[in-house]
Amino acid sequence: MQRTTGHHFSPGLGNQLRNYATLMRLDKPVGIWLLLWPTLWALWLSTDGAPDQGLFIIFVVGVFIMRAAGCVLNDFADRNIDPYVERTRDRPIASGAVAPLEALTLFAALALIAIGLATMLNRPAQLLAVGGGVLTVLYPFIKRFVSVPQFVLGLAFGWAVPMAFAAQTGQTSELAWLVFGTTVIWAVIYDTFYAMVDRADDEKIGVKSTAILFGDADLFIIGGLQLLMVVALVFIGQRAGLGGWYYLSVACAGGLMAWHQWLARNRTPAGCFAAFLQNHLIGMVVFIGIVLHYTFNPAALS
Repeated sequence: MQRTTGHHFSPGLGNQLRNYATLMRLDKPVGIWLLLWPTLWALWLSTDGAPDQGLFIIFVVGVFIMRAAGCVLNDFADRNIDPYVERTRDRPIASGAVAPLEALTLFAALALIAIGLATMLNRPAQLLAVGGGVLTVLYPFIKRFVSVPQFVLGLAFGWAVPMAFAAQTGQTSELAWLVFGTTVIWAVIYDTFYAMVDRADDEKIGVKSTAILFGDADLFIIGGLQLLMVVALVFIGQRAGLGGWYYLSVACAGGLMAWHQWLARNRTPAGCFAAFLQNHLIGMVVFIGIVLHYTFNPAALS
């Protein structure tokens, strides 16, 4: 009896879906974690440890969607650059596996989902979401014009923080902007490690980055930013009235920063990339400290 294949996905379609997943970096979740942890900090801090369940779901899904959309647009913007960079030459658009028009269509679909999520938020958060969308579109193109694209990335990756505060409380407090600023500093740190991997290729093709701007002072400046971030985390703890569990997590974060300096000490691409990949652990331990504080200090919820 002859089998029919009309109801089965063709191998070509399956391969293309995998290419789309790769384009959205679903196989490399570190970017999701780097975007998610500050969002979770904000959700917990804005409500003294009792975030709204619906908003939690909206923001977590939003993190996945916006990170995927950002990656798609980034690869579209870099389609004439990625083929000349060792680390990126096999990306789907650079290798020809996904056409530029397909990438734009995928970005539009993700953007529509993000807009749908934003409609579920209150008006202050919706207004901030417009700014977040602008930053997402702006970042992939900014590296051609400014020497500190990592700062713009930080603005984009941290924008969920004031949005979360606005969605939960209807306003953005001083604490919200303190957490946002801390997130921006953190993004400059980890994305400079990331840029140090590609520094030689970027210098050849004219792409700007903090790794190139900082030059031989890169690790020293990163160290200064790490110290500034620890101080900012302490200020967050004081402003939010957090206790011992939180400060223990900040101390652990400081230890992780020292470890990342050690990993990148010789500035080898492998060492710098390892420092980047492990940076999300800082966000994780800080979040654990926040959760433990509210778990074991129920008086804070009253």
